[in-house]
Amino acid sequence: MASNQPTGNVPLRAGQIPGANMPVMSNQPNVPLTSTQPTANMPLRMGTQRPSAFNVQQQQQPPQLGMQQGPAAGASVQHPQHMQSQPLQEPITAQPHTAAGHQQPPTDLVQHQTPGHMQPQLGVTKPTPTPSLQLLPAASRQHGLMTPMTKGDRFRFTTSDDNTLLKQVQGTHLPDGRAIEVKPLIHIVEGIFKLADPSIGAISDLETRASIEALEDKTYQTDSLGMLEVLAYIIDRISCEITCKCSGGGDAHVTALSILNMVSSYSWDAKLALALSAFAVTYGEFWLVAQSYTTNQLAKAVAILKQLPEILEHTHVLKPQFDAIKNLVIAMVDVSKCIVQFNELPSQYITAENDALYSASAHIPVAVYWTIRSILACASQLTGLTLFGREHMVSTTEAWELSSLAHKLSNMHSHLLSLLHNCHKYIDEKKYLEALHNLKTLFEMSHIDNMRILRALIYPKDDLLPLVDGATKTRVNLEVLRRKMVLLLISDLDISQEEVIILEQLYSEARQHQTRHESQYEVVWLPIVDPNMPWTDNKQKQFQSLQSAMPWYTVYHPSLIDRAVIQFIKEEWQFGKKPILVVLDPHGKVVCPNALHMMWIWGSLAYPFSTAREEALWREETWRLELLVDGLDPVILNWMAEGRYICLYGGEDMDWIRKFTTATNAVAKAAGIPLGMVYVGKSNPKDRVRRNNDTIALENLSHIWQDLTSIWYFWVRLESMWYSKVQLGRTAETDHVMQEIMRMLTYDSSEGGWAVFARGSAEMASAKGAIFLTCMQEYNTVWKDQVEPKGFMPAMRDHLAQLHTPHHCNRLVLPGTAGKIPERIICSECGRVMEKFLMYRCCDE
Repeated sequence: MASNQPTGNVPLRAGQIPGANMPVMSNQPNVPLTSTQPTANMPLRMGTQRPSAFNVQQQQQPPQLGMQQGPAAGASVQHPQHMQSQPLQEPITAQPHTAAGHQQPPTDLVQHQTPGHMQPQLGVTKPTPTPSLQLLPAASRQHGLMTPMTKGDRFRFTTSDDNTLLKQVQGTHLPDGRAIEVKPLIHIVEGIFKLADPSIGAISDLETRASIEALEDKTYQTDSLGMLEVLAYIIDRISCEITCKCSGGGDAHVTALSILNMVSSYSWDAKLALALSAFAVTYGEFWLVAQSYTTNQLAKAVAILKQLPEILEHTHVLKPQFDAIKNLVIAMVDVSKCIVQFNELPSQYITAENDALYSASAHIPVAVYWTIRSILACASQLTGLTLFGREHMVSTTEAWELSSLAHKLSNMHSHLLSLLHNCHKYIDEKKYLEALHNLKTLFEMSHIDNMRILRALIYPKDDLLPLVDGATKTRVNLEVLRRKMVLLLISDLDISQEEVIILEQLYSEARQHQTRHESQYEVVWLPIVDPNMPWTDNKQKQFQSLQSAMPWYTVYHPSLIDRAVIQFIKEEWQFGKKPILVVLDPHGKVVCPNALHMMWIWGSLAYPFSTAREEALWREETWRLELLVDGLDPVILNWMAEGRYICLYGGEDMDWIRKFTTATNAVAKAAGIPLGMVYVGKSNPKDRVRRNNDTIALENLSHIWQDLTSIWYFWVRLESMWYSKVQLGRTAETDHVMQEIMRMLTYDSSEGGWAVFARGSAEMASAKGAIFLTCMQEYNTVWKDQVEPKGFMPAMRDHLAQLHTPHHCNRLVLPGTAGKIPERIICSECGRVMEKFLMYRCCDE
C-alpha cells in the first residue's frame, strides 16, 4: 500500500466515539505509516477532529454535523461543533459542511486525505477494529490506553517560524464586537489556582485556606455570576475539548488552534480568560478531591477511582512535577493579566500606531497561543497521573517540558511588560501634556470663586482631605479656602529654617490682628519634590519636620501634587530652588507671581500683595537706614531716636574687624560723636560668622545680633529689594535705591569687609573695608580739620571719595534660582556693564 493512501475503511459501532480508548485486539495487522498520515488503525492525532463525549446526543434521526473551519499547520481542518447519536441499531451519519457552507453527501466511512488537505468526515457503520499494539507507546500498550500528548507533539512549533505561527493564530481571530468582563473571570481563575496550590504540603496549609476570604467579596458578586451564566456553555465546551484530547493523545498545536476557533469571536484577553477558566475547572476538581479525600467520604471514593491516594503517597517523586505545574500556572496567569492590561489602555490617549502597542499587537496572539499550549501541557500532566498512576510520574522529562514552557511564557511576559511600560509611559506623557494645557487654560478663565483653581493645583478629587491645618494639626477640606485671599508658599524640602521662622513671625503677627484688613489671607504650603525620585524615609521625616513647624495650611503629602502642576509652577511662575509666594485673589486670579520679596521687605503691610501695591510702597521709599534695618533690631531704632551715628559693618576677616572697630571707636571719641556699631556678618551666615560674633562679644568690640537668623534676614531683605526692583523692570542706571542696593550686595559678594555710616534718615556713606579703615586711621592727620566747617558726615564722605581709586574688582553674586536674572547688570561703582559668569558653590561650613 502506498504510504500516502488511506489504509482502509474502519467502521465504528453505533454510538461509539471515534478514537476512544478500546480494548486491544491482538489480531489486528501492523500497517506501516508516515508520521503525517492519520488512519483508522492509529490513535487520531489532536488535529484529526472527532466528536467528543460532551457533544454526542441520542435522537431518532441522524442530524447534520455542523463544522467550523479553522487553520492548522499545513492542514485545513474542519472542527465538529456538535454531534447527535442514534440507538445502537441505527448507524450515525455525519454530514459536515464544506468551507463555503454547503453540505457534502453523507458517507459511512472515515475518509483520509493528504496532510495538506485533511478534512476528516466521520461516520459509523460497523464495529471498529482496535489499533495494533505496535502503533501505541509502551505505556499505552501496557494499560490498553492512549498516551497524553507526546514530547514531539507538545513542542512541534518551538523552533518554527514565528511569522507563520502568527498568521495561523491570527487566522482564527474573527471578533464580532462582543465583550465580556475579563477581570472578574481572571480573578476567579487566579483564586482557584491559589487555593489549589500544587504542592503536597499546601493541602492543609492554613495560609492557603485563609485566602478564601479574599475571594468571597469579589468572586461571587451578582454581576460576575450573571456573566458566568452566559459563558458557562463555551467554558464547558473548551474544558471537554481539553479533557478529551489530552486523554486521547495527539497534536497539541491543532488542539490549540481548535480552541482558538471556539473563541474566535472574542478579544484576545477574553480568549485567554475563557481557556484558563476551562482549565481551572479540571485543575480545581483534581485538587479539590486531593485536598478533601482524607476527610470526605465522597471525595475519598472519587480519589480511589482516580488512584490519587497511591499517587499522593509518593511526595518525593511528585515534587518536581508539581513544582513545574505550579510555575507554569503562575506564568500563564501573569501573561493573561498582562494582556488584559493592554486591552484596558485608554484609546483616547494611545492608538494602534504607537510603536509599543503596534509591537504588542503582533506578540499578543503568539502569547495567547503558547498560553493555551501550556494549558494543554498542564492538563496532559493531570490526565496522565489519573490514567497511568505512578508509572507516569516516575519520568522527569515531563517536568522539564513544563519548565521549558514556563520559561518561554516568562520571557514573553517580560517582553510584554516592557511594551506595556512603554505604553503607560506614552499615555502618562499625553495625560501630562493635556493636564498642563488644561491648567494654563484654566488660569486664563474667569471664575466665581477660587475652588476650581485650588482643586486643580492641590488635589482634584473628593476621596480624601488634602490639607492639614497648621494650628490644630488636623486634616481639612479645600472648602476652608473658598473665596479667600490665598498665598501659596511653594518650595522644596530644603527650605531653610530661617525662612520658616521669619515667615512664622510675620504670619503670627497678622493672626494677632485678624480684624485688620491686611490680615485677611491664608497661607498654604505646596511642597514640590521630583516625582521621578524615590520617596525615602529620610524625605518623609524631613517633610514631617517642616510640616509640624508651620502654623498655616499645608498639603497633606507631596504626592498629591500632580506632575503637570509642578511643571506649570516652574514654567509660569519661574520656580527654581528658592521659595516663592504666589498670591491668588478670592476668584483664583494670580495677582502676584511672587510676593515673597514684598513679605520680606514690608510684611503684612504689603497686603493685598499685588504688583500695584508693590509699586505704591516703592514710591514711598528712599535709601535710608530704616529701609535696611526695619523690624530687625529695636536697639538700632532707639539709637536713631537718640540721634546717634550708626555704623553697620560686615565681612568675615576678624583681623580687619578688630582694626576697624578700634579705629572707628577712637575717631568717635576724638570727634565727640555718639556712635553705635553693629556687626551684620555675611549672607548665608555659617560657623565663621558665629565665631566672629562670639569674639566680638567677648572683646566688646561692638553690638552684635546673637541670633544668626537676624543676620540672614538682613541679607535676604536686601536680595528681596533687588529682585522686587527687577520684577518691576527697574535698572540701576535710573533708580538710585536699586543702585545702592546693588552696592551693598557687591560688598557682600567681594572679599574683605565693608561699612555703612548713617545719621538719621538722610545722611549715609559707605565704602569697602580697606578704604574705610584707611579713612578712620587718617582722621587725625588728614580730615579732622574738615569736620567743624563741613560736619562729620560730609567731611568723611569727601575723604572717602579722595581715597577711592578707579581701579576696582567688584563681584555681584546672585542665586540663579531665586528669580529672573537680567542679562545686563551695571557696576555700582563705575557704571559699566558687568561680565556674567556661572558659579557653582558647595559650602558646608
